[in-house]
Amino acid sequence: MLPRPYRLPLTAILLSAALSACSSTKEDAYVERPADQLLSEADAAMREDAFKKAAKLYDEVERQHPYSDSASKAQLLAAYAHYQDLKYDDAILALDRFIQLHPGSPDVDYAYYMRALCYYEQITDVRRDQKMTRQALDALQEVVRRFPESKYARDAKLKIDLTNDHLAGKEMEVGRFYLRQHQYTAAINRFRTVVENYQTTSHVPEALHRLVECYLALGVTDEAKAAAAVLGHNFPGSEWYTDSYALLVDANLRPERNEKSWLNRAWNSLF
Repeated sequence: MLPRPYRLPLTAILLSAALSACSSTKEDAYVERPADQLLSEADAAMREDAFKKAAKLYDEVERQHPYSDSASKAQLLAAYAHYQDLKYDDAILALDRFIQLHPGSPDVDYAYYMRALCYYEQITDVRRDQKMTRQALDALQEVVRRFPESKYARDAKLKIDLTNDHLAGKEMEVGRFYLRQHQYTAAINRFRTVVENYQTTSHVPEALHRLVECYLALGVTDEAKAAAAVLGHNFPGSEWYTDSYALLVDANLRPERNEKSWLNRAWNSLF
């Protein structure tokens, strides 16, 4: 038979609980410290990659010294600590709060830029929903619009191009799916979106070629010839034009500009 568990006397249990409560209260007690000391400890935590600890210490600066010059600095640093910890939602909340409280701060451009990065670094594969990609694009465009001369605007513009390329890639992915399913009208809508809205991306040559394929499959030869003409004029050396030209030749057709085509309007306004 197993021995019965040893039971402490009730008084001992109560005493132990009381001591634990006192210890917890003492540990959690509010202890005001100078802002410089808190910042120094937080900076040390950042150097050790203890981002969660650092964020709490930066938050403590604002809590204990809300009207000091260090408070706004600590807000931004707390957001950066969350960002480094990949806690993007927490970082965005902190940055939104900083922007709301300090719209005239000389660091507000950095806050907008960091906010955009939080969205940008959450962009997922083109096979997934692209809501985050669109949020990243909006946030990056806001940086450029609000702070065109800022040192962050140049990087934001580069990331806008990459983000647009990603969104175009999503349209192409869906368009190819419809094409494989022989749903040509649905496919055309996707490839047309790329040509009209993402004309500076790397996906445009393929989109034009896929339009040639779709229009030929539907027997809309005028639009097929127009798509090939736009492709040949703007990307004459691309493999996509070679393939499109071959498709037309097989159908006894040649690339031909069509003044009435939506492609002609897109060509005139975009290329």
